[in-house]
Amino acid sequence: MGYLWSGRFRREFSASARQFSCSLDLDARLGIFDVAGSLAHVRMLRRQGIISRRDAELLLSGLRQIEKEILAGRFQWKKEDEDIHTAIERRLTEIAGKTGEKLHTGRSRNDQVVLDEKLFLKKIIPEIMVLIRKLQIVLLNLAEKNFSLIMPAYTHLQPAQPVLLSHYFLAYMEMLDRDYNRFREAMTRLDELPLGVAAGTGTTLPLDRRQVARELGFSKISRNSLDTVSDRDFIAEVLFDSALVMVHLSRMAEDLILWATREFNFTQLPEQFCTGSSIMPQKKNPDILELIRGRSSVVISGVSGILSLMKGLPLSYNRDLQEDKRFLFPAVEVTVDCLKILALFLPCVGFNKERMEKAAEEGFILATELAEYLTGKGLPFRQAHQISGRIVRYCLSKGKDLKSLTLSEYRYFSPLFQKDIYHRLKAKTAVSLRKTIGGTSPANVRRELKRWKKILKQSVTAP
Repeated sequence: MGYLWSGRFRREFSASARQFSCSLDLDARLGIFDVAGSLAHVRMLRRQGIISRRDAELLLSGLRQIEKEILAGRFQWKKEDEDIHTAIERRLTEIAGKTGEKLHTGRSRNDQVVLDEKLFLKKIIPEIMVLIRKLQIVLLNLAEKNFSLIMPAYTHLQPAQPVLLSHYFLAYMEMLDRDYNRFREAMTRLDELPLGVAAGTGTTLPLDRRQVARELGFSKISRNSLDTVSDRDFIAEVLFDSALVMVHLSRMAEDLILWATREFNFTQLPEQFCTGSSIMPQKKNPDILELIRGRSSVVISGVSGILSLMKGLPLSYNRDLQEDKRFLFPAVEVTVDCLKILALFLPCVGFNKERMEKAAEEGFILATELAEYLTGKGLPFRQAHQISGRIVRYCLSKGKDLKSLTLSEYRYFSPLFQKDIYHRLKAKTAVSLRKTIGGTSPANVRRELKRWKKILKQSVTAP
């Protein structure tokens, strides 16, 4: 079988042009979805009386054979196969003879490829959503296991205030939950059947698009043929959603990389997920975390790539859109792989409790407690802040810390200071008093853990 479009031309397509334009390296993985769409299309053609029952049975039998060959890895590609659609139609004509040439009735590769991509995403997005929930379960378990462990929170990568490590893990629970919901919303927007608009203006044949939509699991059908064949918004949206997942995983990886350094010494990373150096025997390198951080760039660049691909295209279909899969497939593969490996990695991380809790009281990390203590005594916060800053400056000049100051020294700065100030200068106290909604107090964190348990119990098995 020659090219689907070869009837128009007298001269044979150049071998160099054929090699350059072939998309099988991109779309071969859509084969199973292309067959699924073709099966539904054939059944609709038969119901509408567009092809005979005998022809439909031949086509359906041939397509099922192709489906088995693809699933078994036995499908044979040929050099004249321009794309996955051509390859499947070529193989169908080998099986069903000339009847195979009726498969393409009432459709174009333009609407066909959009269908294949949407079917692919309708399969992979739920898998990503389940992986997000599984990673959240890992984080929830870590939060429970390390519930009372206190560490420094950072702003500008400088020690800021004490915080529960469990509160830290719950921060990533929130990020991942937004990711989960973005994917769920993306599913609703791509849940629109494109097949049946043909090349871009529809067809004169009496297709039943609603029946095909029902059979393939779409809740809606597209309403504008020009938009349908040129739309890649759904891919851009999934790429963006994947990029945000990877940004969140990368940030977590960066924290863990920092915490594992001698300077922080907050964590012990699992040896089974680390590597050594080919020249420095002492090294234990956090390569898995670094690769997660590095591979986020693949997904982020995919967002830029798909938007650059789309931005200058006139309506409707243009061959540029063949390249959309160069961005889509690597992005979802990286996202899936990183969600999986991090869920295996995190439970094996050890936390150095003594070092973390000591760091939560070192230096002047509790200076905000002075300001809020004075504010609680009736002093305007701006004045309290100024006094606390002067106390820090005084300590620096005298080589002291906040706990080593005498009550007389404190009262030199403000007569509002009483003996109870020393109770406030404890990380445990500082954490326990942050009871406002969203704060790091143990009571708040317990409530959040309970809430997350309920959410995850309801949705981990299926999005």
